Amino acid sequence: MHKASKEISKTLSQVDLVIEVLDARIPFSSNNPMLEKLRKNKPCLKLLNKSDLADPLITKAWQGSLETQHGVKTLATSTAQPKSIQQIPRLIQTLLPTRHGKGRVLRAMITGIPNAGKSTLINKLAGKTVSKTGNEPAITKSQQQIKISNNIILHDTPGLLWPKIENNNSGYRLAVTGAIKDTATDNEDMALFAAEYLLVYYPELLTARYQLPGLPNTATELLESIGRRRGCLKAGGQIEYDKASKLFLTDIRSGALGAISFETPEIIETELTELTELAIKQEQKKKRPDKRDHRKS
Repeated sequence: MHKASKEISKTLSQVDLVIEVLDARIPFSSNNPMLEKLRKNKPCLKLLNKSDLADPLITKAWQGSLETQHGVKTLATSTAQPKSIQQIPRLIQTLLPTRHGKGRVLRAMITGIPNAGKSTLINKLAGKTVSKTGNEPAITKSQQQIKISNNIILHDTPGLLWPKIENNNSGYRLAVTGAIKDTATDNEDMALFAAEYLLVYYPELLTARYQLPGLPNTATELLESIGRRRGCLKAGGQIEYDKASKLFLTDIRSGALGAISFETPEIIETELTELTELAIKQEQKKKRPDKRDHRKS
């Protein structure tokens, strides 16, 4: 992580702008806060990738929110919609109106969290396979330069997660959408988090996908219903929760459930407010005199 951060910082001094590939289902949680600090005033194009898997209305809301940031433009992209990817070179030039012209080469650093689809995007832009792709995170291991047009060169970087995720819910969202390897998480824990959210925000998609006669009241009951409907059973008819959880997470990640977004600007605003209030309380607690020390004195 430290090495990758140093490499990115060095590359930033050599490029004209930054392209950050976000997961459209979790635009805030997939935004690397370290990159925000490192890029400083460099223009930034934020690609809300895998937009075909995300709720389109919420994606538009996120674009409006992100574009209030200085020097930021957004684009919803998907490898299932090639025309969206074809807009990227034009937007790069739009972000650098005084820097492109005859003979001028524009350099852009492209970065993003693991499994956001960065490598697949690069291959589409280049018109050939120049970056390794896969269904699990951390495929790209080192930096490389790729020419995507006569005057645009991309500096590819490895997928990068930051050392400490302050918002616990963001950690869950990253795991649910596949940015964190399954070997580092608990499938049932991730599935219960997703189930609790979907029961509130997308109940109709759950009912349609799993042909449920009625909507369960709790996340655990939902997993049990999925397990029974899909044959995830042990001897004696007991639910095999890990198997049901894996099936549920696979449906979410593949889009089999439908177009889902796991966070909205309003949800994130509420969570950040709660984190700030918690931090203030913890700081105030530290400043209070220790009663035991007072008695000793």
